[in-house]
Amino acid sequence: MPTLLGRIDPEPFHSILLGGAAIPIERPSNTIATYGMTETFGGVVYDGLALNGVEMRTTPDGLIELRSPTMLRSYRDGSNPLDAQGWLRTGDLGLIDSATGMLTVLGRVDELIVTGGEKVWPHTVEAVLLRHNAVSEVAVIGIADPEWGQRVVALVVPMPGQLPLSLQAARELVRNQLPVASAPKEIRLVDSLPRTSVGKIRRMTLAEQHSSGER
Repeated sequence: MPTLLGRIDPEPFHSILLGGAAIPIERPSNTIATYGMTETFGGVVYDGLALNGVEMRTTPDGLIELRSPTMLRSYRDGSNPLDAQGWLRTGDLGLIDSATGMLTVLGRVDELIVTGGEKVWPHTVEAVLLRHNAVSEVAVIGIADPEWGQRVVALVVPMPGQLPLSLQAARELVRNQLPVASAPKEIRLVDSLPRTSVGKIRRMTLAEQHSSGER
């Protein structure tokens, strides 16, 4: 998990495999971004390239599909997520470069924010905001909005000893690096972010809490 990387000194290690969440744009040179899931028995794409024997493709809608010798045969209840040709639809959106064959994972379908008709990927906004010295942790979610469909909201854990990040500063920072639609329309300061045992942000929990007004 990329979150756990911040808790260790990566320098003594020859290689560190990262996966399970969005990979930071800025990361140590000895890290390798992996992509895979329980159904594939772990990572099958390393730094955008499929391992030997692994195939990957995207549907016209941009959904990533994988086929691998390590693929599961079925779930415990007997159901089979594979199609007749053995392809697994992952639920992630991505792009495959036609020249290099490298896969870029954009994110989970259910995490995509659509605001004013524009698509916003939370992890790209989070990566920008985390560069600000007033931000310790951040999660970006979409909240229902009567005008925009969804509005981009940044939930920020302030860095101790720093003045809290203002909405104006956050919007300027994001707009300088990403499309205008990606700029948060609201900042909410929180004490912590709910995470799984391996460090993944519980986005559904955050969406439920903050859409209902709970803070």
